[in-house]
Amino acid sequence: MKRIILAGTLLLMTVASCSKDDEYDDPISSLNLVSPELTAYVNNTDQSTSPLTGFLDIYPCTKGTSVYFGNYIDEKLTVFNAFYPIENGEIYSGYYRKLLLPEDTYNLVYWGTPVSNDDTYDSPSIKNPEITLGADLSTLYLELRKNQKDDTYNPTFDLVYAVKEKNLASDDLSTSLDRAVAGLKVIVKTADDSQLSSNISTMEVRINNIAEKLNFYTAQPENKTKTVKFALNKSADGKQMTNGTVMLFPSDENPLLELNITLSDGSVHSVSKKLNTTLTANNRLTLTIIIGDTVGEDSSEKGYFTVRNWIENSETIEFPTIP
Repeated sequence: MKRIILAGTLLLMTVASCSKDDEYDDPISSLNLVSPELTAYVNNTDQSTSPLTGFLDIYPCTKGTSVYFGNYIDEKLTVFNAFYPIENGEIYSGYYRKLLLPEDTYNLVYWGTPVSNDDTYDSPSIKNPEITLGADLSTLYLELRKNQKDDTYNPTFDLVYAVKEKNLASDDLSTSLDRAVAGLKVIVKTADDSQLSSNISTMEVRINNIAEKLNFYTAQPENKTKTVKFALNKSADGKQMTNGTVMLFPSDENPLLELNITLSDGSVHSVSKKLNTTLTANNRLTLTIIIGDTVGEDSSEKGYFTVRNWIENSETIEFPTIP
């Protein structure tokens, strides 16, 4: 499975116990604990669904509330939530931590991280909340991780989310998951698709007005005041600077984009413009930036999981000259 072994990068993915697939449905009879079959879907914008490959965490809360109940391991109630690695919609053969609870109705909070073969940003990060038994998940947040050298933040992971009330005596764990983040792919090129100036050393994109955090219980974005930055890489033919799709918390309306170009002499040239597109959850924007050719010349278990597909948008902005 491509990249599926990269577990442990999001949420509470430290596996404290493990089970094989053929042990998945075995209850611990002394406590009447149950572990229902798990099926989940990622919703597409055309009302269809796609199988999930990635990781899925489930946080059970007391019925009708956002108060974290916990999960049983070795007949003991623990803080460790259920965790499942998923491949093509099914539980990946290997290690996972199943949901194991007394028969009752619970409010289940699902957070997942899809992994795909699409070209995506390779160094995402996130700040996870500290969760304890009895914690109110509606007061906790997933937060952007701040860069050490300045006041900017790093792109986040691809995140999908759902909340469902389930009676574990009769229901399985099936659910439909919605994306909680936006995607942005930037392509910088010249108007005639010629090679970019050899004087260009690096390019960096900064996107402003990005939410600082997502509510852990509702997935609602808050405080859309932060700036996320990421570098662009030159294509093999030298005609483009681009990036794998970066994942961002949703933005305020028409966020400001800044393009910083560093030349071989160390000088930095910057241009900026507000986007026509607002970065909303489950929307992926492909942004093409056309720059003038003068840059630098003057300054030398069985289960099924699916995820809703992206709403695709595209936008082009032009900078005839770079000051």
